Amino acid sequence: MARCTAPINGHRSASARANCPACGSRSRSYGYGYSYSQPYSSSSYRSSSSNNNNGKRKASWSSSGSTVLYTPAEIRTLTPVRKNVEERLEKPDLRDIFLCHAWDDRKGAAKELHDLLEFKGVSVWFSEKDVALGSPLMREIDKGLIKSRVGIVLVTPLFLKRIEGAGIADKELSALLARDLIVPIVHNTTYENLRDASPLLGSRSGLSTIEDSMEEIASKLTELVTPETVESY
Repeated sequence: MARCTAPINGHRSASARANCPACGSRSRSYGYGYSYSQPYSSSSYRSSSSNNNNGKRKASWSSSGSTVLYTPAEIRTLTPVRKNVEERLEKPDLRDIFLCHAWDDRKGAAKELHDLLEFKGVSVWFSEKDVALGSPLMREIDKGLIKSRVGIVLVTPLFLKRIEGAGIADKELSALLARDLIVPIVHNTTYENLRDASPLLGSRSGLSTIEDSMEEIASKLTELVTPETVESY
């Protein structure tokens, strides 16, 4: 029986392996138009790398046809929120999401996120449409919090200014934190800035437009509050 010429360290190249009396015969015996010793092509590597999605995967609550992928950190963050949402799904009179935002964002980023969510079929409590002219704002906010399954906080530079000034957004935030049903959405700022303004909220992970577009964030929030659940992949 032929012996390998490099039994310990292995062959340094494909040609050396092919010329080995032991390994070369084994490579040729596999057939199918290529040898066992065929090097891993760069195109194969690119294909494999693109399929792993940098560690992203579906969540356990994703539908079977979903193409939305989450980082491990996002899944860890959203899983307890999803469990709380599921416990409240049997209450049909609840809004899906309470949108907490700075008043100055009501016609900008907050409206953009609201419109994206509503387009995807999510019911959103939004002060611009849910607080009637002349109604006591804090009372309406209290009612909105009670009648929503989960709260999202749109963290923008304007929101951080409101927090520092202890405005309405700060009162909404306190109520949301007390319920432990909150997802920060960081937009045009950073978690470092959020932690400086609100260490308690900044200690919670969430979603960020640095990583995803507003459209992608809306898709993740939509899945989070959608009743259908399937086995994760």
